[in-house]
Amino acid sequence: MTARALMFQGTGSDVGKTLVVAGLARALTKRGLRVRPFKPQNMSNNAAVTGDGGEIGRAQALQARAAGVTPSVHMNPVLLKPQGETGAQIVVQGRVRGTARAADYQGVKPSLLPAVLDSFARLKEEADIVLVEGAGSASETNLRANDIANFGFARAADVPVVVIGDIDRGGVIASLVGTKAVIDPADAALVVGFLVNRFRGDPALFVDGINEIARRTGWASFGLLPHFADANRLPAEDALALTGKDRRGRAGGRVKVAVPILPHISNFDDLDPLEAEPDVALTRLWPGMPVPGDTDLVLLVGSKSTIADLAALRAAGFDVDIAAHRRRGGFVLGLCGGYQMLGRTIDDPDGVEGQAGRVKGLGLLEVDTRLTGEKALVEVRGDTADGVSFHGYEMHIGVTAGPDAARPFAAIAGRADGATAPDGRVAGTYVHGLFADDRQRAAWLERLGGAASGLDYEGGVEAALDGLADHMEAHLDIDGLIKNAR
Repeated sequence: MTARALMFQGTGSDVGKTLVVAGLARALTKRGLRVRPFKPQNMSNNAAVTGDGGEIGRAQALQARAAGVTPSVHMNPVLLKPQGETGAQIVVQGRVRGTARAADYQGVKPSLLPAVLDSFARLKEEADIVLVEGAGSASETNLRANDIANFGFARAADVPVVVIGDIDRGGVIASLVGTKAVIDPADAALVVGFLVNRFRGDPALFVDGINEIARRTGWASFGLLPHFADANRLPAEDALALTGKDRRGRAGGRVKVAVPILPHISNFDDLDPLEAEPDVALTRLWPGMPVPGDTDLVLLVGSKSTIADLAALRAAGFDVDIAAHRRRGGFVLGLCGGYQMLGRTIDDPDGVEGQAGRVKGLGLLEVDTRLTGEKALVEVRGDTADGVSFHGYEMHIGVTAGPDAARPFAAIAGRADGATAPDGRVAGTYVHGLFADDRQRAAWLERLGGAASGLDYEGGVEAALDGLADHMEAHLDIDGLIKNAR
């Protein structure tokens, strides 16, 4: 039999669609169902490598993990990776197809619907139920004509919809009732109900609110979901999550890490394992903030537009602070795009990131990078130069070489990766997920400040997913949700 499906759309961005789908995926998997997550179109620079050699949004990788299955390119067939203020790279079924400005992309979307429906059909063949996540707001009627992410997909695939409202941001009654008021009647006919997310306080105080929403919309309520305290233990997809973090870092942490936050930051979940460590104080540096004088490690993470972010880093004065930190004997580590920034030059002869040309790097490593159109997408295992093993992944364009590459950061399946300065205090690597490996993270903490790590990071993620599933079972009408899937 073909799997049933149920789609979760939101009254806006960041209302909790990703975690609702992840929690339900784990809950239904525990009930013995074969679950597959699906997001027709995603926009994120936080991506994951899949088992079939492509890339998808990090959120769908988390949802696949919740369902106990290997991530596939078909779980997120269209991924948009912003490269500038108005444009994005278009990834279709795991592979880069091209780039488009936002206005031009509206005309491109209809041509992508066949790939979206193909991927959806493939998932239905291997599942009992497919949980579909919408994108942004369900009520963006100005984008409805060529939509493939919300009701455009739901109509094309005949999938029932549940609308999620976020009470934590306020106005949830108006947002849900307003969604019903503005969407096309044929779209509204697909909606089987709603749920209210991130409630804090006494649920009895919102009974009348739930009833009011149901009366005004005609939609059934599937529950009032309280705030889930351990949500911060799960990888975030949207860079908006970075703005909600404490910029000062954890007080009293023995190891102090500073991370410049740049406009096109990518794969920023590399920071999550460090933040989970009790003895690490990680500070996000925004423009106008100095690198604290007691910093042990300046960490430059990935970027979707390395050259543009390097210019932003300089404009914020971070280059001066990083150089001063280096002179004081501090450590500097660059991951992927951050590694490229640490070198002498970055050459983009074909204009892969925009205008063709060459720029000067920070000059902290004697290496040069040449950007190319071919993209590395692969899971890796290896050992760093100090003999500590790791498991991670590569997701990058460009080739980096130079004198410091003769002291590689790591060995991966017989090949060298990365570079290290002669004194060992500056290093770069193309490996993401380094700090999620308990062995690597423990070695870095010992090197930086003699701190010990007793954290099982991956075990913590699994425990959080189990807790989220139990949270869903306790507060949502899951039987009702299953009944309404088709």
